[in-house]
Amino acid sequence: MLGRIFTVGGYTLLSRLTGFARDIMLAAILGAGPVADAFFVALRLPNNFRAIFAEGAFNTAFIPAYAHVHGKGGETSARLFADRIFTLLFLSQVVLLVVAWLFMPQAMSILAPGFSQDPEQRRLAIELTRITFPYLLLITMVTLYGGMLNVMHRFASAAAASIFLNISMMATLALAAFFPTAGHAAAWGVLISGFLQYFLLAGDLARHGGLPRFAPLKLDEDVRAFFRAVGPATLGSMGTQVAVFADTIIATFLPAGALSALYYADRLNQLPIGVIGIAIGTVLLPEMSRRLTSGDHAGAMASQRRAFEFTLLFSVPFVAAFLAVPDVIMRATFARGAFTAADAAAAGATLAAYAIGLIPFVTIRSAVATFYARKDTATPVKASLTGLSANVLLKVVLMGPLAQVGLALATAVGAWINLLLVLGFAVRAGYLEFERAFVLSLARFLVAGLVLAAALWLAARLAAAQLAHLTTLRDVTTLVVLIAIGAVVYVGSIWLLFGWGWLRSLVRS
Repeated sequence: MLGRIFTVGGYTLLSRLTGFARDIMLAAILGAGPVADAFFVALRLPNNFRAIFAEGAFNTAFIPAYAHVHGKGGETSARLFADRIFTLLFLSQVVLLVVAWLFMPQAMSILAPGFSQDPEQRRLAIELTRITFPYLLLITMVTLYGGMLNVMHRFASAAAASIFLNISMMATLALAAFFPTAGHAAAWGVLISGFLQYFLLAGDLARHGGLPRFAPLKLDEDVRAFFRAVGPATLGSMGTQVAVFADTIIATFLPAGALSALYYADRLNQLPIGVIGIAIGTVLLPEMSRRLTSGDHAGAMASQRRAFEFTLLFSVPFVAAFLAVPDVIMRATFARGAFTAADAAAAGATLAAYAIGLIPFVTIRSAVATFYARKDTATPVKASLTGLSANVLLKVVLMGPLAQVGLALATAVGAWINLLLVLGFAVRAGYLEFERAFVLSLARFLVAGLVLAAALWLAARLAAAQLAHLTTLRDVTTLVVLIAIGAVVYVGSIWLLFGWGWLRSLVRS
């Protein structure tokens, strides 16, 4: 399992690094003004639908179902099942695309009501969203193909696909002078990347399994079981995405730049979520599905505990850094061109608020895998909707005094409620056991994180005094110094608290 985690994580890391390069270009060219806010609404709408229906509900329902059909009925049954799901998915996405194009002004009134105060910004947001929305159809097909490849234990192309989004957007941003606005350039980059990702996954699947084809629609038992799972999975996936929609709606009423601060803070917050949480969750779900199909319940539980430990080992440093030195990270990463130091300060405060919920953000996919692998998509919905309710309520309460920082903080609190409820349900059902060794590992990770955060906070103050004479690259130099110090402190803490024997056992698992 570890090798597959590193495959997904490595490609995801490359995607995040190229994503940072893309965001640096976005910050320098778009800044944090009205055009940037309009583009981020245009990007968020298809992305949220993708997260709900494609990567969210679809994957959690399709991968266990496809693995089950493949394991019980063989290649022929699995191919027929995939053909029928492909047909239904394609037709539904075409209908959604047509409806979205026709009713985009009405949708914008709901999703970005604050833009109504600025007709030009509203017009621009509608125009850009009509460009980006077909991306959803393409990326939904990419998700289907990626799910089929994951069951075959082929993870590379699906993990690498999002790199094309970053490269495509950078290419069009470099040619922004030839577009009406830089927002138009970025929007066309999103759409072009959809085609590139589609052809990458289609090519891989064509070589190793064969592309799904249109098939007569028939609701046999396998298809019905899939839809019984996908309904609750959609509700579960909507929890996080409805919260993101709420952020978008509320932020349009806040001063200009609030949406951009949320976007750039979330981009950094998504680095550990994507590289660690999603990578491990992507590998864990088919692994647990395979073990449970063969009756190895103890092995499935052990795989999940190991996944939690992997996740915490790699994510604790991000939590410590985002809480201790968010201002330095934001200035070093984005403060150039049209993105000012004040913009970086606002985004840094937002990043610190997101960091409070980073542990549940990165572990939730591993936590719910025990239910999804058993084709139980209903139980996680209870936790998700409870967390969502608290999240949205807190957003309304905190948006006044804390602006976009309050929105991020509410998201973090909702994520903790969601995770704790999922873990409680899993323990009650007997799917997860908190053994003494596992609880001790959690306590040691907490100590390591506190030590690292204190070291980074102190080192940042000392570096500020020692590097005050630098006029250029001061923040970048400070960040490099902090990374070096943090690496030494964290590795030393893990060695003292866990020992090399624990690390070797973790790697061998």
